Amino acid sequence: MVIANPLDCRSWYVTDELLAYHDREWGLPVHDDQRLFEMLCLEGASVGLSWRTILHKRPAYRRLFHDFDIDACASMSDVELELALADPGIVRSRAKVYAVRGNARAAQAIRREFGSLDAYLWGFVSGRQVVGAWVAMDEIPTQTDLSRTVSTDLKRRGMSFVGPVITYSFLQAVGIINDHLLSCDRREACLQSNAPTA
Repeated sequence: MVIANPLDCRSWYVTDELLAYHDREWGLPVHDDQRLFEMLCLEGASVGLSWRTILHKRPAYRRLFHDFDIDACASMSDVELELALADPGIVRSRAKVYAVRGNARAAQAIRREFGSLDAYLWGFVSGRQVVGAWVAMDEIPTQTDLSRTVSTDLKRRGMSFVGPVITYSFLQAVGIINDHLLSCDRREACLQSNAPTA
């Protein structure tokens, strides 16, 4: 177990599974639409729950939701969604399960308009990663003007479970925001070129 230390970027990853997620995924810039959609859905599923719970359930989510292929999720029938809802491997919230299909359909519309989910999301920062300059974990915000802007636009486009706090978490997860602490050895590894410091 990692000992909680506000000056340690890993202090909130208190299990090996979460530590591996921090060291291998969290904050790395993502430009693949399928991966972006997966993280958007999983972050939405985490509302009211711990990320540890969602990470543990990720294999079942991938199995039930076609590895988060956007077109496949958009085409899921009510029968498929009800079967997913009955599976104990995921969070069995009807609203969250049906949101995957709804969000996939919204993502399809975004792709038609912008060419890709990647272009749309990174467009909010003009393709340039926002980099925090935090010394301690308690300095990192839970939402910002950026997350509020993205959240509002996602909701306008029909997406669910994309409030400003969960959107901020999503932006961190996919590296649009790099919030590794100044002391964290993953900070440099997750930097995208031409990234301004916030």
